[in-house]
Amino acid sequence: MGWFERLKAGLGKTSGRITGGIGDLFTGKRRLDNATLEELEEVLITADMGVSTAAKLTAQLAKTRFDQELSEQDVCEAFSADIAAILDPVAKPLVIRKDLKPHVVLVCGVNGSGKTTTIGKLAKHYSESGKKVMLAAGDTFRAAAIEQLQVWGERSGVPVIARDIGADAAGLAYDALEQARADGVDVLLIDTAGRLQNKAHLMEELEKIVRVIKKVDDTAPHDVVLVLDATVGQNAHSQVETFKQAVNVTGLVMTKLDGTAKGGVVVALADKFQLPVHAIGVGEGVDDLQPFLPQDFARNLMGL
Repeated sequence: MGWFERLKAGLGKTSGRITGGIGDLFTGKRRLDNATLEELEEVLITADMGVSTAAKLTAQLAKTRFDQELSEQDVCEAFSADIAAILDPVAKPLVIRKDLKPHVVLVCGVNGSGKTTTIGKLAKHYSESGKKVMLAAGDTFRAAAIEQLQVWGERSGVPVIARDIGADAAGLAYDALEQARADGVDVLLIDTAGRLQNKAHLMEELEKIVRVIKKVDDTAPHDVVLVLDATVGQNAHSQVETFKQAVNVTGLVMTKLDGTAKGGVVVALADKFQLPVHAIGVGEGVDDLQPFLPQDFARNLMGL
């Protein structure tokens, strides 16, 4: 199954919820009046597009098509175009700069978001494209996270800097960056402990990692990527806000879009935060993390 098919299948739960709702409203053609617009807004909210984004999309539809007779296809096409317009400015791959040796990417997110797997997939991608990659197992709280990263390192032929359980994560990040510089590494990917955004001391530790990295290279980290699990829906908003406060989040990776009916949250996040979405994941396979293509995403979301 190719990536496009996987994306379509992956977004099936979300698109099924949206198109099912729209299909219920439009059995044939229907005049677009205020009552219909309200019902359409409700459909979008159930797919976790959020109240303000849903209102924006229906207002846009009303602006061009109010009082017209529309079919389900007409509505889906219109929404798809407007969603793509919201997503277009944020679809930006994570570009590794050649002038940085290494380009330091700090990866954060709550437990279970798919953070360590995402790092492994990025490592494989960069090493296959000819870059010298190093991983730092900065989640020193969980033996499983360290082991998982080491497995990915072996798979991709990439060195992993690790310490014992409970070791100081900031110290490890410092050592890894020193080592990466000495070895002429192109990209250093640093894993961090899966933080619940309401655990203040864990957030402080994340801030400490950034402070310590800056002692080696005051321009680092060059990217701070927040990995979000799409199945959490609206809870993703508070995660973005909290991580942005603690560390300067520069971009997002959305995972687990294949397991959720809440895929609309990607649109809501793009609309609200305008943070680059570097990649999306639909599945566990090594090639299931792919660049974010707004047109494809919008059309699949609308079942087109």
